[in-house]
Amino acid sequence: MTVIARYRIVDGEKLPKSGAFILAPNHFSEIDPVVIGVVMWKLGRMPRFLAKASVFKIPLGGRLLRAAGQIPVERTTNARGAEPLKAAARAADEGLAVVIYPEGSLTRDPDLWPMRGKTGAVRMALEADIPLIPAAHWGTQLVMPRYGRKISIFPRKTITVKIGDPVDLSRFRGKPITASLLTEATDVLMADISQLLAELRGEPAPAERWDPAKNNQQETGRF
Repeated sequence: MTVIARYRIVDGEKLPKSGAFILAPNHFSEIDPVVIGVVMWKLGRMPRFLAKASVFKIPLGGRLLRAAGQIPVERTTNARGAEPLKAAARAADEGLAVVIYPEGSLTRDPDLWPMRGKTGAVRMALEADIPLIPAAHWGTQLVMPRYGRKISIFPRKTITVKIGDPVDLSRFRGKPITASLLTEATDVLMADISQLLAELRGEPAPAERWDPAKNNQQETGRF
């Protein structure tokens, strides 16, 4: 990844140096997790990702995931509600830095702006009472375009990543965690991510975020 791209990190000091938190970046390329992982490593934190529990059953892959401290999450309907809470508790107890893509899948927005978010990242932050850090990156699409499968190695690309201030969730904490509260808090998170990306791109974000449901797009995202 160092050969493929140079990394320009803006406001990297805003990433907590210790303690648990959730990092919520934008998502428009399949290689995004690797890029974010490299950036977090450069900033001195080991990234943890939520991975399907079934992957941990693969002999070699499972051992590597466990050795790297990644977090298994069941994808069954019965477990879907409880598993994020277990992951949140583990993050808080062990002081982990967990990466969650709030969009759930690659953005469907035609211009690669963040689309409507899912509530998993906010729910974990509220349940565990840990900071929720927004982030945005730009340039990754030059390494691997959205829906692409080939990596462009030459010429070397520049990827810029901007870390934001913790999302202000103060008005949501200490209240019953309802669907409406999670939706409202997720809108705040997505607005923060969009603003960071707008600063990187040097242009304003769309006034309305792309909504897959309204645009007849099928969501196939992860938690």
